[in-house]
Amino acid sequence: MQTRTLTPLFTVSDQVTVADLPALQAEGVQVLVCNRPDAETPDQPAWSELAQAAQAVGMQVHSVPVAQDTINAADVRAFADTLQEGLHIHAFCRSGARTTHLWALARIAAGQTQADVITAAKDAGYDLSNMSTRYASVIRELTGALDELPVIQHCPLLIIGGGAAGISVASSLLKRAPGLQISIVEPSGEHWYQPGFTLVGGGVFKLAKTRRSEASLMPKQVTWIRNAVTHILPEQNQVVLGDDTKLSYERLVVCPGLKLNWGGIPGLEDTLGQNGVTSNYRSDLAPYTWELVQGLKQGKAVFTQPAMPIKCAGAPQKAMYLSCDHWLKQGLIKNIDVRFCNAGGVLFGVKDYVPALMQYVERYGAKLQFGHTLVKVDGPNKLATFATIGADGQPTQVEERFDLLHVVPPQCAPDFIRNSSVADRAGWVAVHQGTLQHARYANIWSLGDVCSAPNAKTAAAVRKQAPIVACNLLADISRQQAPYHYDGYGACPLTVEKGRVVMAEFSYGGKLAPSLPQWLMPGTKPTWLGWLLKAVFMPTLYFHFMLKGREVMVNPEKTLR
Repeated sequence: MQTRTLTPLFTVSDQVTVADLPALQAEGVQVLVCNRPDAETPDQPAWSELAQAAQAVGMQVHSVPVAQDTINAADVRAFADTLQEGLHIHAFCRSGARTTHLWALARIAAGQTQADVITAAKDAGYDLSNMSTRYASVIRELTGALDELPVIQHCPLLIIGGGAAGISVASSLLKRAPGLQISIVEPSGEHWYQPGFTLVGGGVFKLAKTRRSEASLMPKQVTWIRNAVTHILPEQNQVVLGDDTKLSYERLVVCPGLKLNWGGIPGLEDTLGQNGVTSNYRSDLAPYTWELVQGLKQGKAVFTQPAMPIKCAGAPQKAMYLSCDHWLKQGLIKNIDVRFCNAGGVLFGVKDYVPALMQYVERYGAKLQFGHTLVKVDGPNKLATFATIGADGQPTQVEERFDLLHVVPPQCAPDFIRNSSVADRAGWVAVHQGTLQHARYANIWSLGDVCSAPNAKTAAAVRKQAPIVACNLLADISRQQAPYHYDGYGACPLTVEKGRVVMAEFSYGGKLAPSLPQWLMPGTKPTWLGWLLKAVFMPTLYFHFMLKGREVMVNPEKTLR
């Protein structure tokens, strides 16, 4: 334990153990505060044991567990409540850094200047110089800067996000309650069918086929507020918009989609769309993928997959399969060294589908490199750097030269969610995985990519989730209990070649959940029917059924429990 002093009566450190308590007691510590969630690392002592030992020697104990990337105003207020005037307090986390951030934010909320707390932290050995940027929204909330903003509109039912989830749930609600007053906050004027980007990158679709105007898809009965959300204030039943105005609501549905963190990989943003670096996760880059695939006659093609969760966990390898299928049919595959660098430890999370996928990995001669996380890209020199574990069991970095690099960026919830008390410790909107109602705020629901339910983040999941949320929300309006339950259904049509798809369908726990009889479409094998569904039927299902509230093979009444 290394203790550092921020004030005469407030010290911080890395992990405290029972063996450290006599030293803390000798220093006059009266209150022990833990800011670390249990089981962050295997060697971490349980807080319950440490707290019991600290109480036995006369210390007060408090636990305010947080993750540094998701510190929000509610966390800071909870931490500030432990700072009792006149008592010597010692707080700890893994390194002392997140505790120092909490202390600094609590002091700012109490009226101390940012400059003063940054200086105090620097003197103790912690660099908080980026705090004003990193926690700008939290600081605004803590200092009351949001309180005076005008409320320009009251929305009986407000939906954040006009993507697949937002429009689908609005349409499902209106199907059942046509007179419902619904508002959707969505800044973009374009709506993309994102599952189609893989097919654009594989030369199957033109990009225009995946695009519609947002106005053409927005239900006519819905009020579209074309703006961005910067804060959710659940205690006040308000959200803050990008123009510093506020909306109030009675019920809220949160579904804005994921944040693609391109900047999380140094060098990547500077080289995207050039130097052979591409990604099907961005609409403007998917055509470049196909351009690169057609142009590559020999060399090395590297495909990456970051740590989970990501939207459509099969998409990184779909890009590889469709590229390899082209090279195979052109007689070029023997000239191309194909690498699939996956941060995880398995090819696909549901093991029943892995044998079929491995047949194609072997057919294309692709090399699987598990436990490889992309951490740097040097486009001009065509070098990709990966963090991995070496043969000696120690962390190391390796470089891969490439001629084509298909990157899937790390992904997370948008900052306005991660910095809000609607988020869980991992940064996702905290919901009950069955009802999709918020775990703490009964008038909030969430679906799609940002909710905490442990399902695959796919459009197919949204197709099942939207009616569940609609029915449960309407039950709440009628003052009834939420009777409908989401079973975790998700689907991933794995395009292993042009003309063949492994139609992976599963629910919570990796349980297989086929929609069609196995004699018609065996999901664990590649089929032409799966391809027909993926390339022909699914775009129609998306634009003309799912977004219009026409619920094909979705009937929440049948899931009544």
